[in-house]
This record gives sequence, structure tokens and C-alpha cells, in this order.
Amino acid sequence: MTIKDKIKKNIKKKNLNPMNNRKKVGIILFATSIGLFFLFAFRLTYIVATGEVAGTKLKEKTAELYEGNRLVKAKRGAILDRNGNPIAEDATSFSVFAVLSDTYVDGKGKKLYAQQKDFSTIATVLEKYIGLPKAEGLTFLNNGINEDGSTKYQVEFGSKGKNITLEAKQNIEKELKENKIEGIKFDDHPARIYPNGVFSSHFIGYTEATNKDNKNTEDQKLVGKMGLEEVYNKTLAGQDGRIYYEKDSYGNPLPGTVAEEQKAVDGQDIYTTLDNRLQSKMESGMDAIVEQYKPENLGAMLMNAKTGEILAMGQRPSFNPETKAGLADVKPPEEPLWRNILVEDKFEPGSTMKIFTAAAAMQEGMFDPNATFVSGRIKIADRWVKDHDEGAKGILTYRQALSWSSNVGMVHLEQRMGDAKWNDYLKKFKFGESTNSGLLNESAGSLPTENIVDRAMSAFGQAVSVTHFQMMQAYTAVANNGTMVKPQFINKIVDKNTGAEKITQPEVVGNPISPEVASTLRSYLVDTIEDENYGIAHGVYEVPGYHIAAKTGTAEITGTSGYMEGATDYTYSVVEMIPAEDPEYILYVTLKKPEQYDRNAIAVLANPLLKLAMDIKDTDTGQAQVEPVAENITVADYRNLEVEAAKAAIQEANLEPIVIGQGQVVKKQSTKAGEVLLAKQKLLLLTDGEKIMPDVTGWSKSDLLKLGKFLNVNTEFTGEGYVTAQSIAPGEKITGKTITFTLAGAE
Repeated sequence: MTIKDKIKKNIKKKNLNPMNNRKKVGIILFATSIGLFFLFAFRLTYIVATGEVAGTKLKEKTAELYEGNRLVKAKRGAILDRNGNPIAEDATSFSVFAVLSDTYVDGKGKKLYAQQKDFSTIATVLEKYIGLPKAEGLTFLNNGINEDGSTKYQVEFGSKGKNITLEAKQNIEKELKENKIEGIKFDDHPARIYPNGVFSSHFIGYTEATNKDNKNTEDQKLVGKMGLEEVYNKTLAGQDGRIYYEKDSYGNPLPGTVAEEQKAVDGQDIYTTLDNRLQSKMESGMDAIVEQYKPENLGAMLMNAKTGEILAMGQRPSFNPETKAGLADVKPPEEPLWRNILVEDKFEPGSTMKIFTAAAAMQEGMFDPNATFVSGRIKIADRWVKDHDEGAKGILTYRQALSWSSNVGMVHLEQRMGDAKWNDYLKKFKFGESTNSGLLNESAGSLPTENIVDRAMSAFGQAVSVTHFQMMQAYTAVANNGTMVKPQFINKIVDKNTGAEKITQPEVVGNPISPEVASTLRSYLVDTIEDENYGIAHGVYEVPGYHIAAKTGTAEITGTSGYMEGATDYTYSVVEMIPAEDPEYILYVTLKKPEQYDRNAIAVLANPLLKLAMDIKDTDTGQAQVEPVAENITVADYRNLEVEAAKAAIQEANLEPIVIGQGQVVKKQSTKAGEVLLAKQKLLLLTDGEKIMPDVTGWSKSDLLKLGKFLNVNTEFTGEGYVTAQSIAPGEKITGKTITFTLAGAE
């Protein structure tokens, strides 16, 4: 027998012994138990000491289970006109959906989903508050049930189920709760309201929601695009806060555990220098020009001559910042215009530049208004410069050269000064450099080259490029007795959190001419309109009761191979200063490449706008030029008061009461007690009688939106500006769910 066989035999012999087997098993089990004990003890000690398991911190995991938090969104600041009328306001819209999945229950098994037996009631409620026809609502709900009886997790309700107001949401929730119906949920979305529609849109800009396709609405935030919304995005946006709380295993906040760790800081309000009355009038005037003359583009600015405050400015093409109509989904040949042409586009201004040529020559003592020259044409190097009438007037004085817009006369003045001196004056008037307005992509324009022909042509506004802002800044030197002020478009910025105000002051940027030169030059410019024989715009521009200093322009436009030669391939323009003796306002309008043109084209806008400006000046002393005091008024609780007593108290508080209804007691008010309104703003009161339509003539779109929200009716609009007609006459009972208003520019 081999050794190997002996060993096997011995093992076999021992294994057959039950006692030995039990001993071995006991030893193995004891050793394993001791090992596992020390292993668990070591692991537990490690977890307690480090607070980590597999790289995951237990504290964080516990916080996820029992601590919740949610974002508190800051309210975006408003953009307002100089008088506190809203141009852009922050808002929240909601979209509604129904959860149909039977897995949506709470910890006690309560059904939180919309049940099929309740579909009819749900559809009725939605029809009542969001205008979705009941049949359509039922279709949306029934489409969520599959053929096999299973359901989709949730269904939405189309376009009618989006952009729902807070009041409609609350009404839906209240009525469904009364009917003990579950399953109707809402998502909230940041929104921005632009109640005036097309209203200096490229200057104001618009907003877009970030992550707008993300279902997690907490990640959505409004971000400014274009204009003030973009330039002042950080100022307007504010700073979001966050609330922390303890929650149960189902994710619900535990009572008494909510603690606000970080408060939201609302964005600041920006008061622009715009006057909504003048801006609305300008918008309607531009629409009239576009409809009749169909220009490639159109730009207009109205400025306070003494302070540089821009009271109205706009352009065409334009867009509605709320609906994006005119900006989004536009197909050729109606190309959208993304640029603010008033600061971004440089152009050759033409004869409106002659004001500065005459001013420079007068300042240098080289302008004799009674001296004469032969008009018609003049040769500069190898280039002939011609007058628009090719010399039909014959011999002109230099005063007549200005009012009749003679290119030859201006070349003579430039030659007397010399190229270097004329170039110095172009720089004194700040041409060739940005106005540093703060708006995006501002162009600096360009001075004429050293070429002798270019220098001569720049005297009548060719071979030099400018922006609207540069021209307006330079015109203030003439209108403001030699003192040139920077264009301003911000009146003040108000921090609602602290009450601090940052008020913009006028900024003097130069004194290129003397007061005497400015005054004399304006008197000559009156001839442009009032001289029957030598006024190139005689009888075209007028505001009854006032003299106007004016200059027109017709500039050639550079194409791919020199100046264009089409019948209307020009930039037509006018500048007006009113009243000429001591200007309050400067208006500058440009009209590029219209399909047709006549000498009254720009007057369609200019005459009514300047008349309104002077009417405002006469009847509303100083409002168009002096910073208004925007008084904040804390609203009191007028509910349950008799109507007459409430009206008297509201008027005493410097607010305007609007009573809706025939009852004797106030049941509801449009602004809650404790909230703040500006002086003269409307406070709507609903009585306990029937709802009676008020007279809303002259109301703004913003006021109408508040009225619709207050009465829980839809508001529809035709036109822009202020109310001229309403579908429910004043004094009639308010029936139905929609009221239509006709709007027009301020009169």
C-alpha cells in the first residue's frame, strides 16, 4: 500500500467519526461568527466615523429623504414710461393638465388622479374658466384612455390650456375641490406682458424663458433679448431665493418646519424717458407712413431739446414683443429687422447736415447771410456737384442757400473754412464717435476721408456717415443755444427692496457754437417752412401758433457700384425744432427707399406728433421735460364699505376709483389691501349688484388687461394705443366671457 493510499484511508476513517465532524463544524462556525462580528464592528465604526457608504454621504442622503427645498423666484422689474405707465411687466402664466394614471395615490391609498366618472364635471369647469369648449375638453380626457383600458399618465388641453391666469387657476382649483375631484394639476411659467404691443420695441426689447422646453419649470427663468431687457437684464432680473423645509416620506412639507433661508430679491424698476402719449402717437404715425409709402425702413426720434431726454423713438419694420409677431416665423420677402437702426445703422444724412456746415461757418465768421453766389453746379477736382434744381433759382444769398438747400452754397462755405477746420467742427459736434448710449452694438459712424471731393460732399451730408443718436445729440447744440447734451433714455432706476432711486441727470458733452450763432441759425431755419419763394418745405410742416426751425434732406444711398439711381432710392429726412425761438422739442425722422414719395410723406407723422407735444406742454406743464414724482400709495381695505364712502376715501388717497355694479356695498377690489399703487392709478371696485360695464374710453391696454382679470373675462384688442370703442357699451350689463376693445394712438 502506498503512502497516498494510507493517507486517504486514514482521512476516510476519521470522517466516519461523528464526534470529529461535529467538532470541526463547531470550530468553523465559531471562527466565522467571530470574523463576521469584527468585520461588522469595523464597518460600523468606519461609517460612524466617516458618514459615508460606498462614497455616498449619509447626511446628504438623509437630507434628501427628510429635507425639501424649493426655489422662490424673484419678480422681474418693470419697465415704465416717465409717468409710471407700464411698458413691460412681470407675470406668471399657468398650463393645466390632468393626471390619469391610477398609480397616482397618496400614502393612505387616496386616489389623486382624475377618474373617468368626473370627466364631464372637469370639462364643464374648464369651459367656464378658460373657454375650452366642453366637447373638446372631453375629447382630450378620453384620448388619455387606451383601447385596453389602461391610461396615459397625463394629458394636456391644447392651446386653451396654456397661458392661464392666476385667477383662473384658483377658480378651477376651488370649484374642483368643492366637487371633491382630484387629478387636475398646473405648471407655472415665467411670463412677460407688454401691454402696449408695438411700442418702441427694438429699444425696449423682449424676453425669453431659459430651458423653455424643460418640464422642470423651476429651471425656467426670463432672460432679456435685445434693447433694455438685455442691456439691463441683471438689474431687472433680481436674485432668486430658496425655502427649506422638512418633509414626510411622501415628500409633503411637515407643518411648522418651513423656514425661509434666503429671501428673493426682486428686480429693480426702470423708468424710461418715454412718454406713452407721444410714443403711441409716433407709432400710429409711422404705421400711416408705412401703409401709404411702403419704405424699406423708417426711423423717428422726439427729444427734449434742453435735457436730451428721448420722449419717443421708434422704427419700422417693428414687432410685438409679447407675441413676437413681426420678429418670429417671418418668411421672405418680409424679412425681420433685428437691429435697432437708431443706434446700429450708419447712413449718409444728406441735407440735414447743412445745419452744421452753416453753424461752423457762422462760428468762424465766414457766413454772410446777404452775400450771393451763382447756384447750379460747381466742380470739385474731377467731380461736378449739382443743386437739386440745377440752378433754376439763379443767384442765391447764403441764407437762401440754407432754406433752399443748395449743395453749391454749402461747398462754398466748406471751402472758405478749409478742409481741416471743417473736419474739426465735425469732431466738435461729436461725429465719428459713439454717443456711448449704453445700447448694444452702437455704431460710431465715420468721418469723410481726406479726399478733397469727400470733404466737399460732406458739407451737404454725403461721404460722411452718422447715426440717429449722433444727429440728435448734435442738434441739441443748435436748439439749446450752443450747449450740446447727450441723448438720455433712462429717467430713473428704482429699487423696490430698499426704496433707493438712481436718477439720471442731463449730461453736457460739448459747446461747439455760441448762443448767438445758435439763435441766429434757428431764425434762418424758419425760412425752410415759411419763405414762400425760397423755403424748400414751404407750407408742409406746421403746428398752428408756433414757428418751427426746420431742415429737410434727400440723401443718395450707396449701392454695390456707387450711388443708386432709382426714382426713390434716397433717404428722405427732416429735422424740426419747436418753438424756433426757444425750442422745447427736436424731432428727427428718416424715410429710406419708399416705393413712392411726395413732400407730405413725413408730415403725416410730424405734424400731429408735434401738435400733441405742444398741447401736452401747454396743458400738462413740465411733464414732458421734468422728472415726475411717482408717489407710492399703500392701498387700504375698502370692502364692505358703502360705495360713495369708498370712492371718497380712494380719491382722497390720490387714486382713481372705478365702480362696477349697481349695488351699494363694495364686495371686491382689484388691488389687495397693503399692496402699492402709483398716484392716479385706477382701483376697480365690484359691488354686490349686477356687473355694469364702465366707460373705458382713453384707457390703456394695461388697464384693460387688469379689468379683464378682475371680472374674469377675456379681453381682445384691435389696434394699439388707447380705447376708442368697446363691444359692451358703458352702462350695459356685462354678459359673455369676452369683451372687445378698439385702440388707436393718443389724440
